[in-house]
Amino acid sequence: MGELKRYTGSCHCGKVRFKVDADLSGKVVSCNCSMCGRTGTMLAFVPASQFILEQGEDALTDYQFGKKKIHHLFCATCGVKSFARGTGKDGTPTAAINVRCLEGIDLKALDTLEYDGKSL
Repeated sequence: MGELKRYTGSCHCGKVRFKVDADLSGKVVSCNCSMCGRTGTMLAFVPASQFILEQGEDALTDYQFGKKKIHHLFCATCGVKSFARGTGKDGTPTAAINVRCLEGIDLKALDTLEYDGKSL
């Protein structure tokens, strides 16, 4: 396990801005479910305590599907889904960060886990 690093991120138009303390040296999830497959989302999961929404709570729209356990949040202005909220298997509040929305990330350097969400 690597070291936590502070990242900043946002949606496309900048109305939603956040900071997150994350270790991106591990696996980043690339899922092929009906949502992620269409949006190209790449996810890193962190405890909610490591996520700070700096601005834009009022700009977020919530979308839920399937078991309705994950709050897929997106900017109502530009439509970008920069993070989601949910709970881990143990019930811990969790944030799923779209690493494509983080500043200064080299996506090619990330270790990606291909997750078959389509089969669920």
